[in-house]
Amino acid sequence: MSENALSNRLKSLSESATLAMAVKARELQAQGANVIKLNLGEPDFQTPQHIKDAAKKAIDEGFTSYPPVAGFPDLKEAIVHKLKRDNGLDYEPANIVASTGAKQSIANVLLSLLNKGDEVIIFTPYWVTYFEQVKLAEGIPVALKGNIENDFKVTAEQLRAAITDKTKAILFSSPCNPTGSVFTKEELSGIASVVSEYKDLYIISDEIYEYINFSGPHHSIAEIDYIKDRVIIVNGLSKGFAMTGWRLGYIAAPKWLAKACDKIQGQVTSGTCTISQKAGVAALTGDLKAATEMKMAYHRRRDLVKGLLDEIPGFKTNLPQGAFYIFPDISYYFGKSYDGQAINNANDLAMFLLNEAHVSIVDGGAFGEPNCVRISFAASDEDLEEAIKRIKTALEKLT
Repeated sequence: MSENALSNRLKSLSESATLAMAVKARELQAQGANVIKLNLGEPDFQTPQHIKDAAKKAIDEGFTSYPPVAGFPDLKEAIVHKLKRDNGLDYEPANIVASTGAKQSIANVLLSLLNKGDEVIIFTPYWVTYFEQVKLAEGIPVALKGNIENDFKVTAEQLRAAITDKTKAILFSSPCNPTGSVFTKEELSGIASVVSEYKDLYIISDEIYEYINFSGPHHSIAEIDYIKDRVIIVNGLSKGFAMTGWRLGYIAAPKWLAKACDKIQGQVTSGTCTISQKAGVAALTGDLKAATEMKMAYHRRRDLVKGLLDEIPGFKTNLPQGAFYIFPDISYYFGKSYDGQAINNANDLAMFLLNEAHVSIVDGGAFGEPNCVRISFAASDEDLEEAIKRIKTALEKLT
């Protein structure tokens, strides 16, 4: 067998940087190192008990056969209920497609929308998978960069200047992975106004961190009536309900696009796990107390981590308004070295901290910002304090 036999499609894809760092951290752990892992975007909480109980009940009641491709009717109704309750949005079950995680939801949308050569403007810094999935759909990802001075957020004026006759969609997250930035209602209105000027231009709005918002009520760009029919909301249960392993995401989209995603999914995975779907109904229709308590914990940790990082010389940080990441600019350390190891870029710094401090973080270049690193604060206060203490000590060795 030869790697030359692999498709050009595969060869064009980059490995997920977050997953690659996880592998390296596990290798170091296997050698006996006490690694504090702040690289993965995974809640450190357990799934709330009432959701687990719903899953157990589903098993006992025999929900073990193939489900409808787009999801059980009660799950789709629960999603419709959630969108009305939390966002004031009116959808029908026909607008909804449930998938095996929000990652598959985004892939379904891009594969349904894009023709070869279509451009997708991606607000940058971005979640690592956006670029690769656009390429997988034979589209062209176009990075549109927000700077740290504006909380890493792209402006409506920047967007207008970036649109070409090949632009098919705009893709962004709010709250944002990796920066924690949250678009205000006014900022979303500005983006919507620009998009409304162009026919057949769509907005893919990744809102999976909706319940982890420290700035106040979450705002979806779909709330803006005159643009709603060109918005595809992507959401899921992994982050807000600590259900990463359950693999349940969904879209709310125009019916013609939901039908297309149903068609794509029917030829790839079919319907997602039946037990996860029944658990999802309990999550989306039940008490949000557990989700609120998790958000409060993340908020406290945000303040803890921000304060500790501000004590490290050369770290430049924004104040995340949501999600559970902080994304410091660490370019101050470029050109420094220790024991023969030169720090030329963010990846070098991330590897230095893994090997020297036994703390795993992620190179910001994977998110479109090579001067930064992503640090997750989805960890205990004790681990966060110890990790940043180790980081500070290791960085003091660089000259």
